[in-house]
Amino acid sequence: MGKIITIAHQKGGVGKSTMAINLALCFQDQLKVALVDSDLQGSIYHVKDDFPGLEILSAEQVSVVPELNYDLVIIDTPPYLSNKLADLFSISDFVLVPTKAGFFDVMAIRATVALIKFAQAKNTALKAGIVLNMIKPRSGVTKDVTALLKSLGTPLLSTMVHDRVSITRSSITGGVLHGTDAKAKEEIILLAEEIINLIST
Repeated sequence: MGKIITIAHQKGGVGKSTMAINLALCFQDQLKVALVDSDLQGSIYHVKDDFPGLEILSAEQVSVVPELNYDLVIIDTPPYLSNKLADLFSISDFVLVPTKAGFFDVMAIRATVALIKFAQAKNTALKAGIVLNMIKPRSGVTKDVTALLKSLGTPLLSTMVHDRVSITRSSITGGVLHGTDAKAKEEIILLAEEIINLIST
């Protein structure tokens, strides 16, 4: 079994699904990748035909994830604190928590981080990181928000993903890597590389 990355945040609207799709597409050139949509609403699963080269699995297949024969499995989670998160964290190698830079978005992370720490107490090999996502152009992340994120005890990744039309539309345009927005491509690639480095250390 390969590595498992779970993308989670109890608050909706932080870009989890879009990030999951783009990371999966970023990794698939080098690895055999599967993307699992664990949300029963199936927002990613319903657009799987738009990504013919990417294996996208439904929520009903989550239970067999540890048995799947892939180099990398990325799990997208629902926009609420599901009781399944603890189980998903227990089989994961890395948990990625995307958040906007707003104060209330950051405050909403606490419950997710608490679940991560609970899972890490049982599995010391589990790693995690918070990534600032959907950052508005020309608006610097405040020191207060950064300090608050760093105080949570889960590493804040150095890569930031900005709020770009190309990224927002990427779920219907085949992903940012197939687009023309060089900055969007660079951010997704840097994020993928940072995650791999953290998993590998």
